[in-house]
Amino acid sequence: AEDPLRQVFAPLGVAELSGKKCEYRKVNVPANRFTPLKENWMALYEPVTKQMKVDMRMNLKSKKVELKTTDKTEDEGALQKSADFVQAFLLGFEVQDAVALLRLDDLYLECFEVKDVKQTLRGEHMSRGIGRLAGKSGKTKFTIENSTRTRIVIADQHIRILGSFQNIKIARDAICSLILGSPPGKVYSKLRSITSRLAERF
Repeated sequence: AEDPLRQVFAPLGVAELSGKKCEYRKVNVPANRFTPLKENWMALYEPVTKQMKVDMRMNLKSKKVELKTTDKTEDEGALQKSADFVQAFLLGFEVQDAVALLRLDDLYLECFEVKDVKQTLRGEHMSRGIGRLAGKSGKTKFTIENSTRTRIVIADQHIRILGSFQNIKIARDAICSLILGSPPGKVYSKLRSITSRLAERF
């Protein structure tokens, strides 16, 4: 069978022929993110190919975004950063938030599920738990995001947080408290005291 990758990528460059190996990453595209990916393709493609100097293409057959280093790729971490950037978008983050993964070194993605926090949540209790996280018109989620300088995506029972290691921990603790039934007011005041302590420290 013909290798679908072969005819797409450019011939090997000087650096690759002199022993610098070509590296690849593949990122699975969930069915529900196919349309958003199509609509935002250029917004993802340009920073990856121009800033990171990494080749990127969509393999429609395997439903994966394929990334490959070129002889122009300078940063050793460029391929992993590009894969994280695409992954963050596919997990539901906006392009303008996810792009920070390309620019900053100390940004991470953390994913967990509501049932990881409280396994006994079922049916209506689960819906209420998720509702407590978002709050009215998403107010609770925005408050946590703004006070911890993170971005949060709540997709059904999946929670994804994008931010620095320390800020993810603070946001995750606040989210866990809400899932476990703490009133939002109590969670807000705890958040305020933690973030003001952090502000004093730096």
